[in-house]
Amino acid sequence: MVLFYTLLVTMAASPVLATLGMSGTLIESLLAICLLAAVMPIVEEKHRIALLIVMAIAWVARPLTVWLGLETLSMVTLAVWTLIGVFAAAAALRFAMSGTKVGAEQLFATLSAYLFAGVYFGLLYWALAQVRPGMFSESNLSRSGAIYFSFVTLATVGYGDIVPRLDATRGLAIIEGVGGQLFLAVPVARLVSSYSSAGKE
Repeated sequence: MVLFYTLLVTMAASPVLATLGMSGTLIESLLAICLLAAVMPIVEEKHRIALLIVMAIAWVARPLTVWLGLETLSMVTLAVWTLIGVFAAAAALRFAMSGTKVGAEQLFATLSAYLFAGVYFGLLYWALAQVRPGMFSESNLSRSGAIYFSFVTLATVGYGDIVPRLDATRGLAIIEGVGGQLFLAVPVARLVSSYSSAGKE
């Protein structure tokens, strides 16, 4: 439940911080808090310290590489963040589906996995746009713009104001769009149905 609300606050704060011209480091720090909230409860205690060290290194390395102007290393650290985010989404979904009884925590974990997918696909789009400009119709795609495009794709709304131009980004958009629909049709529907049945019993 904490993770779900932390993600909602982060998603609401991101465009506001971007509009106010605040550093992307603050947004990434909020995302780091979300990752900690996602991963820490479900990681075995013996692996927790190692995970904390990896996350701390990635969190410090990201703004440091940007400040030093190390573009390639900066993209590598962003890729590490994205992989940790994907791991967190998978871990949240695994927790939701592995329970014998379906409660509010399982529902919140499933919804959090959906939000994680939207946020971290957005970061992936943004990283690709930084590595190779011209991948999207918007020439200077911002982090918030990439996350917006990701959620528009995930929800299959398709406004068309930001469009992928190259096959790589079009392929990712297809995977995200189809995955988002399957996610809502299978795990979420199953959990909601089980939760409703448990409530009636």
